[in-house]
Amino acid sequence: MKVGLLEKMLAILRRDLLTTIRYRAALVIGGSAMMVEIAAFYYLARAVGPGFRPEGSDYFPFLVVGTGFYTFVVAGMAAFVAAVRDAQQTGTLEVLMTTSTRPSVLVLLSAVSAFSISTVQLLLYIGGGLMLFPVRAPHPNVAACAVIFILSLAVAVSVGILAGAMQIATQRGGAILTLVGSTTWFLTGALFPVSVLPGPLRAISYMIPITHCLQGMRMALLQGASLATVQGEIAPLTIFVVVLLPVSLVVFVRALRQARWRGTLSYY
Repeated sequence: MKVGLLEKMLAILRRDLLTTIRYRAALVIGGSAMMVEIAAFYYLARAVGPGFRPEGSDYFPFLVVGTGFYTFVVAGMAAFVAAVRDAQQTGTLEVLMTTSTRPSVLVLLSAVSAFSISTVQLLLYIGGGLMLFPVRAPHPNVAACAVIFILSLAVAVSVGILAGAMQIATQRGGAILTLVGSTTWFLTGALFPVSVLPGPLRAISYMIPITHCLQGMRMALLQGASLATVQGEIAPLTIFVVVLLPVSLVVFVRALRQARWRGTLSYY
């Protein structure tokens, strides 16, 4: 009997949900760390004072949305490397490549549960922060938030697939993501507006898709900006996705073929 894509996705989600429930202590520790971080940002914003309003918003929600959404995008990228590395370590990658499911679909299915968990963490982080420490903010524009979220998800998928291909080809996909994460947080405005950066760095910042992810989400969520207003962030994100996603899939499939030909598919 042929198993559909939805059934495969539900099976993976069920497997990872059972694994997550098994480690309850990790959930408690992670939730506690999240609350401590939010509290630290709240008192940091109080120390800075109400006069500092980056992009027209209070500094605390600016921090919460920026760091929460940045973490979500970077964690989504890392999900692909983790999925590939786990399959290599357990020796199941070669077996998976012999199934009727295309390799590109397999890696997407392997990362879907990680994205689901990251989405829940994002909602808890931002929702918990704004509920525990209420701030004045317009009603969010749901449509604009949804479009920015979907485009950001597509960006994370595109870069994550490229990193997964590097993991297969060089066994160093995690190192590449570490380099990306350690440099982009400074340039993308997770903690402060990119407008304070020097001109050359600001130009580089606008060439990084995460910058537009954060700015678009802040505008839609904290300022209630409409789709027309956030068009300046939607347009570059759309271009990034249209270019990166097909390229990343082609690179991933070629990396798989090369690794199978060389016999290095399970190297890690």
